[in-house]
Order: sequence, then C-alpha cells, then structure tokens
Amino acid sequence: MKPELLNRRDFVREAAMAGAGMAAVLSGWSAMAAEPAPAAIDTSKILNYNPNMEYRRLGKTGLMVSAVCLGGHSRSKDTERAEIITRCIEAGINYIDACWDNEVKRDARALKGRRDKMYLALSHGAKEVRNEEYRTAKKLLESLDELLRDSEQEYTDLWRITCLEPGGRHSFDTSCEIVEALEKAKKAGKARFVGFSSHDRRWIKFMIDYFPQIDVVCFPFTTMSKAAPKDSLFPALKQRDVGAFGIKPFAAGSLFSGQAEEDLKRARLAIRYILATNTVIPIPGLNSVAEVDNAVKAVAERRQFDVREKVALEGLNRHVQAHLAPNYQWLRDWEYV
Repeated sequence: MKPELLNRRDFVREAAMAGAGMAAVLSGWSAMAAEPAPAAIDTSKILNYNPNMEYRRLGKTGLMVSAVCLGGHSRSKDTERAEIITRCIEAGINYIDACWDNEVKRDARALKGRRDKMYLALSHGAKEVRNEEYRTAKKLLESLDELLRDSEQEYTDLWRITCLEPGGRHSFDTSCEIVEALEKAKKAGKARFVGFSSHDRRWIKFMIDYFPQIDVVCFPFTTMSKAAPKDSLFPALKQRDVGAFGIKPFAAGSLFSGQAEEDLKRARLAIRYILATNTVIPIPGLNSVAEVDNAVKAVAERRQFDVREKVALEGLNRHVQAHLAPNYQWLRDWEYV
C-alpha cells in the first residue's frame, strides 16, 4: 500500500502502530547521535560552499562535508555523470565516494579541471581485502598505487578499503595489515584520510575501538536502521570521533515503486530519516540531475516527522522487506546499528 493512498480507517490504524515504534526510534537519535557542528562555522574553509546546503563535520578529519554526498554506484554513462557532478557542484555537494576502479576513473575524468571543488574518496574493491591475494599491507599499497596512476590522481582525500561482506569478519592479522597500509598511505601523502567500508557491525566496532588510526567508516544504513538497544555503533563513533557514511540509503533500490514522482518522495523521506541521526551522512547513488535536485531538496526539508510521515516510513519499511533482491537479503541484518 502506498503511504499517500491510505484511507482514514487505515491511517488511524497505521498511526497507532507507528506511534510507539517509529516515534521511539526518532526520539532516540538525540541521545545516540554525535554532537552537531558548532553554530558558528567558518564557511570560508568549507570546500565548494553553498549557503543553501547544510554541512557536517566528518569526525576527526575536521572536513566539513555536505549533508548528502554522491555515491559511486550509478547507471549513468560518462556524459550523464559529468552533468550529475556539475549539478552537485552547483548545489554545494562536495564529496564523491567511488569504490570500484571503473567508478574512480569515471569520476576522475568528470572532475578534470574542477578537482578542487570535490573531495574524492576511493577504493579498489576488486583488489582489496575481499580478495585473498590483497590481505597484506604491501599488496594493498600496490593496489592503491595502481588506482591512483590509472585515474591520474596524485592523492585521494579518503582511502577507504572495501572489506568483507556478511559471512565472516577479517582475522586480527588481516586487520593489522589493513591499518598498516592505511597508515603508510597517509604518511606518504597518498591519502589525506583513511578508513574502510564493511557490512559487519561488530567488526566495525572492534576496528574503531582498537585502532585510533581509523578516520572514517562506511556501512549500510536504510530507513529500517536504528540504534541497537545495547552495544550500538553510535556511542563508539562519538567517543572515537570517527566520521560515518551511510551506504545503500535506498536499500539497493528496494525502497522504490517504479513510479517517478512517488519514488522521489520516498527518496527524500529516506534521506531525511538518515539525516535525523545527526551522525550518518548518506551517500546515495544518483542517476540523473533530477535525482540530485531531489536529494538537495530533502536536505532543505525539516527533520521532524509528523504522524503521517511516521506511518509512511513504516509502510516503506514493509515495502523494502517484501522487495529486497535475493543478493541484498543481508540488509535485514542492518536493522540495528
């Protein structure tokens, strides 16, 4: 059932169900989230600043990044991608995340002549620790060198190594090799800041608790996600001052209905929900200029949710649960963060 098509009887029933659930989740963010950026911000130090965009401090990096960023996964071709990046720059979006070599090379091409407008984060997913051959610091650094060379980049703003998906976490030895590679890349000036992406919440928490070298982490975060009742990532992120990006904000497309206008509404609701955490910065894959404009519109909308919107969020979560593709069933494991 589409949220906007609820009749009065359905709405009353749904509102009663959503009131206790979603309201508790949303009110809980204030206690779990990191402190927002200070009220007085020196905007002259914000990359590609636009007064109509909101910016957030990315943990210990000190970078002020746009409240919504641009993810690397996209169906757009080179020409379309260049137009998308142009619109992002115009809107004050200042961060791109690309985790596969083809994405990095595509975005580097699109940024030629305007690299100073965007932070570019990268990863060489196929030649990092998901691949057993790349579980030593030496091999990881070789992979980074290859990607920087092939994308014609002297450095990356963030090297975030792509780690194992669900089904197992890396050994302690591999964890140490990851951190050694990150440290060496940072000291050599090849990466300004370092971190990793993972789909394993407990391993992420271990890494940020054990290794203070970690600046930023990326993990799945959808409208289904909320702070875990205990042992949540959120207090650890705050205590360690680690920046956090939310990948798969649209649940790998499972959020959508196939109707353009309705899907834009759903995307905005999802972005608003994630921004309400005051900690996780969403990096959606955006496939058109219209989708960029929609994401920017979501940032400008209020963070509070009325009863109808809470009902809509509950409806979206049921829709996602029913439409997750077989290869994305693991997103169910990210109900608690």
